[in-house]
Amino acid sequence: MKRIPLLLCSLLLVINCKKEIEVRTIENITIQEFKVDKTSIRAIKAVDKNSVFYAGSKGDVGFKTDKGVSLNALKIKYKDSIVPHFRSLAFNGKDYFVLSIANPALLYKISEGESTLVYKEEHEKVFYDSVKFFEDNVHGIAVGDPTENCASIILTADGGNTWTKLPCDKLPVFEEGEAFFAASNTNIKTIGSTVWIASGGTKARILKSNDYGQTWQIFNTPIIQGNGPQGIYSIDFADKTNGIIIGGDYSKPEENKANKAITKDGGKTWTLVADGQNPNYKSCIQYVPNTNGKEVFAVGKTGIDFSNDGGITWKQVSKEGYYAIDFVDKNTAWLSGNEKIGKLVLN
Repeated sequence: MKRIPLLLCSLLLVINCKKEIEVRTIENITIQEFKVDKTSIRAIKAVDKNSVFYAGSKGDVGFKTDKGVSLNALKIKYKDSIVPHFRSLAFNGKDYFVLSIANPALLYKISEGESTLVYKEEHEKVFYDSVKFFEDNVHGIAVGDPTENCASIILTADGGNTWTKLPCDKLPVFEEGEAFFAASNTNIKTIGSTVWIASGGTKARILKSNDYGQTWQIFNTPIIQGNGPQGIYSIDFADKTNGIIIGGDYSKPEENKANKAITKDGGKTWTLVADGQNPNYKSCIQYVPNTNGKEVFAVGKTGIDFSNDGGITWKQVSKEGYYAIDFVDKNTAWLSGNEKIGKLVLN
């Protein structure tokens, strides 16, 4: 009788190994585009195959359907005079949160079609770049450029109703000129209680916390760095061990040297991939869900690229420029760009 479980285990191992190395052949990729006039959209949250929530540069937030229809659209103004430029967006399972760049930083909670200001910060250097909730939908985090000698990080532990900024004595010291990029709302990644944040400028490093942002480590990367537009623009993890980063030099978008890397140890060390090969500068990178970390999409103003071997080799699938991508499932994703939203379907 002992041989039967052993045989079953062996069969399961063979099946799992086959699933692990299986490579999907994608025959066709289609992009359905919808115009969104007079707004630049860098932050989206896929709802389902039929709709996406977006936040734009003119204080505009709302849903866009795959019929091109806008739903529950809001035009947010602060004190009837300041129009927030939103580049950050998060969802806690119930309500949406949108965060503006520049001074003053304004974080709004969007609930049942109404907006409520839940955090404000005034400082000549304030500039927030991304916001995310953890998987419990109770803890949340937003990151911004330094106003002192550390990253600006605000946290919530009550689902986003109240937010508190971490003091610099709780965070790693930043180099002069090290900051973040508000390019696609994807320089933060959360899994469980763990969060990773990617920086750029004079340094391109990874901040990591395993306890909802209470304590921090910081790790170097080989991504191009040294001046303002260079560094990491986007980060994603397939699991707590395997991750990928991408970026480059925004001022030289055709260059592809030292702009993408992978980790196999949870972000402690990073190895360059496809160095000197495309994709070139990209503002967003995301794993395709349920593909064991094999399939990856990278998007930016230079087009859309795809990898089916975890980022080692790549193929351009579209020359259309987009800022961000967010997946519904392994076959459907939403895209955002300048005055447009796209729906991408894999066949």
